[in-house]
Amino acid sequence: MKSRDEAVTALIRAWPSVIKETRQVLGSELHYQAVIYHCLRLYGGIPLEQIGMNVKMWIANPATELFQNLDKRKEKGFHGGFEPIPDVCVFSEAVGGDWRRRNNEKTLESMLLAFEVKASERAGSRLRPGEIIGDTLKLKAHREESRGRKGDFVPVMMVIDTAPLVEERMTLSSLKRSRLAAHQANVEFLYVSQDSQICSLTGT
Repeated sequence: MKSRDEAVTALIRAWPSVIKETRQVLGSELHYQAVIYHCLRLYGGIPLEQIGMNVKMWIANPATELFQNLDKRKEKGFHGGFEPIPDVCVFSEAVGGDWRRRNNEKTLESMLLAFEVKASERAGSRLRPGEIIGDTLKLKAHREESRGRKGDFVPVMMVIDTAPLVEERMTLSSLKRSRLAAHQANVEFLYVSQDSQICSLTGT
């Protein structure tokens, strides 16, 4: 796995299995992150040394307004950077199976795909667009930071909306807002429910 195009191709290979497996079992976002990781490895063919979950990526002196503002929210004395933590990441061979905090520069440079995952697990409520849009904008800012540090990757917002009852899933207007936000941010958008799916992959 050497390029973003190869990583996107692996995701396309794995996507049918992600759909099948997330529809079969109901769980938390953490569970679905593990399902996505599993499918990318088994069906996408991504090597163990090139895929991680909840990878912490320290970005010192961020250039984007979003990460600067998130940095300012921290307690005084802890300013100076922001640490995005994508749910699932795919890297080039250059990462060498090492995505520890101490290897943050190499981690950022070698990332090919970064996923944020949202799931319809809320009790008595639906998954709302604000949560999805917030993570979409983080992905956009993360990519801009990466591009400013000799890297680049494909950001992916994946929504697992497989709750069994229609009233537990996103409304059509919420889904439309979420898709529009991803399109405007140049973030790839993948969605699955019990009876529909969306795979908007451009590789840009």
